[in-house]
Amino acid sequence: MRLVVFDLDGTLINSEALIIETVRESFASVGQAIPSDDAIRSISGITARDAMGILAPGVDSDRIDVILNAYRATYLQKAGLAREPMFDGALDALDRLQADPETILAVATGKGHAGAITLLERHEIIGRFNSIQTPAHNRGKPDPQMIETAMDKAGIGREATVMIGDTSHDMKMARNANVKALGVAWGYHSVADLEAAGAHLVIHRMDQLVDAVDKLLEA
Repeated sequence: MRLVVFDLDGTLINSEALIIETVRESFASVGQAIPSDDAIRSISGITARDAMGILAPGVDSDRIDVILNAYRATYLQKAGLAREPMFDGALDALDRLQADPETILAVATGKGHAGAITLLERHEIIGRFNSIQTPAHNRGKPDPQMIETAMDKAGIGREATVMIGDTSHDMKMARNANVKALGVAWGYHSVADLEAAGAHLVIHRMDQLVDAVDKLLEA
């Protein structure tokens, strides 16, 4: 048996435009200096509170709460299936992986638990995953706990587990969990960032994903 763990935003789900727009509007709504698009991309994958702290450096905890609440309210107003499509080829990749009876799928995302569940339900793919790991019940990336919890629930060891993600946080989490790290180049962080964070392999197209999983877990 083998376990394939997916990040969501930037890996399976194309949420970049929505997240950048949400951050910009929520910061403006509370009079906070608007961060650059590159800065917003850099925080994908970590918890929302940690992200707001990075995007608004030097502010106190109470101010972070104000910004975080504005972000969450703005996101809820904007979020929807049409605004967060799956990447082309993602469903086919999931189908191919699930065609193997020895493959179990899981999710490890920095997204809030309710948001992750809602997004997966909207796309009608939630039933494909053995478990949905979020910071609601685990420490956030790059701590390895989300992967470790997914492995425990699946009953699969490190040597047969791969983490797939688009950010350096995903790659560091995989390395910290001592599992294979598969980076995807179509998300938030550059190939150089993924490789520097420890990716064992980086792919550039969704149709390369299944073969890459096979290669890493057979190595």
